[in-house]
Amino acid sequence: MSIPKEPRQLMINVMYLVLTALLALNVSAAVFNAFEMVDKSLKSASVSLEDSNAKLPAAIEEGALKKDEYKVYAERAPLARQYAKEFTDYVQAIRDELVDESGNRDGKVDDGDYLDMNGMKQLIGKRDYSAVTRIMVEEGKGNELEEKISEYKQKFLSLINEDERQGFAANIPLEIDNEAWKHDLMKRKNWADFTFNHMPLTATLPIFSKFQNDAKSAEAAVLNYLLGKVGTTKEIIMDKYAVVSSPSKTYIIKGEKFETELMLSTYASDKVNTGLSIAVNGRNVPLKDGVAKFVTTGTTLGKKVYNVVATLTNPTTHEVSKYSKKFEYEVGERSVAISAIKMNVFYIGVNNPVEVSASGISSNKMTVGMTGGGGTISKNADGTYNVKVTRPTKKGEFAYVTVSAPGIETSKKAFRVKRIPTPTVKLGRSLGGGINNGEFKVNRGLIPFLEGFDFDARCNVVGFRMVYAPKRNDPRVAKNRGGKFGAETMALVNKAKPGDRYFFEEVKCKCPGDKYAREVNTLSFLIK
Repeated sequence: MSIPKEPRQLMINVMYLVLTALLALNVSAAVFNAFEMVDKSLKSASVSLEDSNAKLPAAIEEGALKKDEYKVYAERAPLARQYAKEFTDYVQAIRDELVDESGNRDGKVDDGDYLDMNGMKQLIGKRDYSAVTRIMVEEGKGNELEEKISEYKQKFLSLINEDERQGFAANIPLEIDNEAWKHDLMKRKNWADFTFNHMPLTATLPIFSKFQNDAKSAEAAVLNYLLGKVGTTKEIIMDKYAVVSSPSKTYIIKGEKFETELMLSTYASDKVNTGLSIAVNGRNVPLKDGVAKFVTTGTTLGKKVYNVVATLTNPTTHEVSKYSKKFEYEVGERSVAISAIKMNVFYIGVNNPVEVSASGISSNKMTVGMTGGGGTISKNADGTYNVKVTRPTKKGEFAYVTVSAPGIETSKKAFRVKRIPTPTVKLGRSLGGGINNGEFKVNRGLIPFLEGFDFDARCNVVGFRMVYAPKRNDPRVAKNRGGKFGAETMALVNKAKPGDRYFFEEVKCKCPGDKYAREVNTLSFLIK
């Protein structure tokens, strides 16, 4: 399109451009206002949920007074409240961190992170996306949130009777869509990248509010379930029957006996009145108080199937009914498996999770130990183990996890011990080279990244030396303590002009487990 020569036409064209820009700003503002309205609505719903949930534990405790067996449900109610608070506090901490990092960045959320606009407070950094991308994607907070969602769903389900958990799982709304990101045209790396990468702060806040509401909804579902367990006084009449096998264990070692209790689940009378009989693979099994005990010996390895048929005679009509079902158990041999959950290397300064299992042997009969690498091993509540090491191994030297148990030889597995890999320090996302003047000045410090390191560890910049070389003046030097730019360094950064050069030298970092700071990469920038 040619530029009009007539001043009047040129002015009209400029006005059209200005009008288009204003319309775009209005649309953008409307969208951001919509996000804020959704977040406000979610917060209001959260308050209502909290008020409703707060009343239920007292009702559950009152109902539990009816019978001693109800006490277990009253004991679970405080845990439901605790899990909901732990998760919502965790999510709130992420919200606060993002609000602060997008605003004042002074380590706390206060009035300084908001502006008064016509009597209403608005977030300073509501359009900022750099802090969200850095914290949730680059620093791995989004992946941690994904794990927490799964962890707390299981915690809530642990408060439900084991035989009802599978059906109850749909009532726990703590879920993420872990499929959509795989089909995204942007080829996202994971759920966190799909959800938070390049997202403005205001757009993410309703997401966090939604997860907080999900936790409180899960709390409400569990509390109402517990209330139902202690609050009903109606007698339940069973009119259907099912065969039940209750084995002490379904996997046995060669030479061991397989034992299971077989019963008709609704049976409440004796054999004389009901004519109940139970047969396994065509052979009758003796009954005692309505329960048949089937015992056999595992002589060969592999999966075994047994068919149970229960025959019941109605004492009034003399009608005979049969109910059958197939069950399985497996015969195996004793063996021990020791596996590092992440890799066959232990790292100094972090928790190294390890799984130890011995098939056919109860975990409380195993003795697990640790030698080498200055290491110690401790058992977690979920049955896994945690290894901590303090000294790297030399070539040909290893740390060992050892396992001993009745009936097996002591087994051990070798692991190397290393320091946490040296991090890569970046200015924002850049390792150096040409950089736009505005992009350079917006940064507030150097950030170390442990790229490709799967463990939860964070290194810190101890200090560095920055050389500012103006295009036509003598170089100036500033020494900086820590990764965040000090006043002297920041003053030189703000002087950046096209053609100037900046060098970050003698950059030192300290990682978990380090006694001394280690020198890392240098950075060189040319201002464009």
